[in-house]
Amino acid sequence: MTNAYVLVEHREGALLPATAELLTAARVLGAVTAVVVGAPGVAEPLREELASLGAAVIYGAEAADYAERVVLPEVDALHALAAQTPAPIVVAAGAHGNEIAGRLAARLASGVLTDVVEILADRSAKHSIFGDAYEVTAAVGGTSPIYTLRPGAVAAQPAPAAGAYVNFALPAASAKDVKVTKFAPAVQGSRPDLTQAKVVIAGGRGVESPENFSTLVEPLADALGGAVGATRDAVDLGYYAPQYQIGQTGVTVSPDLYIGLGISGAIQHTSGMQTAKKIVVVNNDEDAPFFQIADLGVVGDIHEITPLLIEEINKRK
Repeated sequence: MTNAYVLVEHREGALLPATAELLTAARVLGAVTAVVVGAPGVAEPLREELASLGAAVIYGAEAADYAERVVLPEVDALHALAAQTPAPIVVAAGAHGNEIAGRLAARLASGVLTDVVEILADRSAKHSIFGDAYEVTAAVGGTSPIYTLRPGAVAAQPAPAAGAYVNFALPAASAKDVKVTKFAPAVQGSRPDLTQAKVVIAGGRGVESPENFSTLVEPLADALGGAVGATRDAVDLGYYAPQYQIGQTGVTVSPDLYIGLGISGAIQHTSGMQTAKKIVVVNNDEDAPFFQIADLGVVGDIHEITPLLIEEINKRK
């Protein structure tokens, strides 16, 4: 019996870490059905790992024209399954997941809760709001309530399950569907994805220029095998690209190690990274609010300290 559907996050034939978090969060609702949507052949290599993570049933929803359709294959698959056997649906929060959730809510006439940090057995869910200053619990209606789970909010806890596999035919595209005629995938650099990185080095207004991001922030990230992030101020000033912005209007990260360079610690930024396991802050203002949540705070000039730190790290490799 399906007690919850989880939309599997995958890329280039591999599961993304968010999938384990989604399966863990959904398990409180009962037996979890994992739904893999993609081009033909994408689901089969993921079956064993999905079962080890807790998928009782795995649906492979594949279509030859998957790459030519935007969002709709995921919406169609989850809608068809939930219309036949109603159950809660859990997807990853973000631009992609939130659009899927909204479309599903309209089709299924069910409620939707976005950016939740925990799902409860009674189908309510917890939100962390106002820069994570408050936690609230919200109820949701409908036979198939929909949740988008904040990345990094739940610690993955694998619980092996049967992993029974079912092929599922995606509904055919209609004449009204948007069709992608040209697709240029984003170029993946050598650094890990920002939202999945175990180490994040972030720069703020105190970095002072795009050139200093290249000579200070990026080299430190590379020395530690981490990703680069930025504050809204740094992005607004043109120091770094918008897709690397961390905070309320950017992405949320939850690395093992976060290092902030030249960042004051405004709540707009800290709300997107304060769940990091270890927080290190370097700032020349000893009264910067960032020091209040730091595990280690260094009062000093990032232009002097960062090169020395990079040098020392490289010596120890």
